[in-house]
Amino acid sequence: MSTPEKSSAQKIIPIAVAGGTPSTPPASPTAAMIRTLGLVSAICGLIIVGAYQGTYDAVAANKRIATERAVFKVIPAAKSISEFVALPGGGIEPRVDAGDTALAPGVVKFFAAYDAGGKLAGIAAEGGAKGYADTVRIMFGYSPECQCVIGIGVVSMRETPGIGDKIITDRNFLANFNALDTRLKGDLSALANEVKAVKNGTKTNPWQIDAIAGATITSRAVGKAINDSAQALLPRLVPKLEILQKAQKS
Repeated sequence: MSTPEKSSAQKIIPIAVAGGTPSTPPASPTAAMIRTLGLVSAICGLIIVGAYQGTYDAVAANKRIATERAVFKVIPAAKSISEFVALPGGGIEPRVDAGDTALAPGVVKFFAAYDAGGKLAGIAAEGGAKGYADTVRIMFGYSPECQCVIGIGVVSMRETPGIGDKIITDRNFLANFNALDTRLKGDLSALANEVKAVKNGTKTNPWQIDAIAGATITSRAVGKAINDSAQALLPRLVPKLEILQKAQKS
């Protein structure tokens, strides 16, 4: 009796391999983060630009109103004002609807102020100089009749509260500008005397500013701001005062 022949081949049982075919590794999150940040930046940029454009007119209007108030403050007799520029060559031109347009190099902006009868009541101009903390920007009023500064106001400053800001509250300091001498030399080429602040209590001349004790640096900034602006403006302006008067009548 024959015995069934055993198969020499072994039966192979397939075994599943975990994961099967190797999968592609997950993408790095860096690219996704960059895309997200780019999108957020673009949105923020659009918001900022939109906000700027939406508020520009209001900001410009507020700045113009603040400037006009400063002019009327430093020239109390003023009832109306007109904006002009003094050119490097000595000419004077009206500046109409210029807004915040940057001035050309060497050009000086100023305001002509007129009284109720249309007579030139004074000139207002800005000046700036380095103070204790930052640049002190002031507006000063100039009277052609006395050839002197008749008032100042602060346009912007970041001086120490209670010390540097005394330049707008200290009565003795403000008295310097009731008639601060800014007359020109005989040839009208420059101020006859440099306007500058001196140590408190040592003022001896009408072109000097009696500084505030404890705020000497800020006081000197005011003096330098007036001197530098007047040196640039008045030699061009004084010979043309008649033009300013005619401009109001025309």
